[in-house]
Amino acid sequence: QLQFVESGGGLVQPGGSLRLSCAASGFTLNYRNIAWFRQAPGQEREGVSCISSRGVTNYADSVKGRFTISRDNAKNMLYLQMNSLKPEDTAVYYCAAAPRGSGCSSSGMTYWGKGTLVTVSS
Repeated sequence: QLQFVESGGGLVQPGGSLRLSCAASGFTLNYRNIAWFRQAPGQEREGVSCISSRGVTNYADSVKGRFTISRDNAKNMLYLQMNSLKPEDTAVYYCAAAPRGSGCSSSGMTYWGKGTLVTVSS
């Protein structure tokens, strides 16, 4: 009944754009910090971006100016607009949600999607 499902991944050329979506069902994203993480082969999972219940955002230095996180509480969805993609952005991207009042750390996230693969290659 509880689901958190990413979509929008795929193959894109360097410099291109993708928009990832994450749909929640069985629980509400309202009042939660929600975030995108990613994991490249052989690498630890890292935080990409986080957005608070009030819309305050933060970004990893590696994606600042290129990625934009947003949320639609009415639709219970989370988005990540990715522009100017680079090969080093290639990873499995995960959406995640924290309990109310929590921060944006990976260890604090309660709900996780199964991931969607983004491959940036020519």
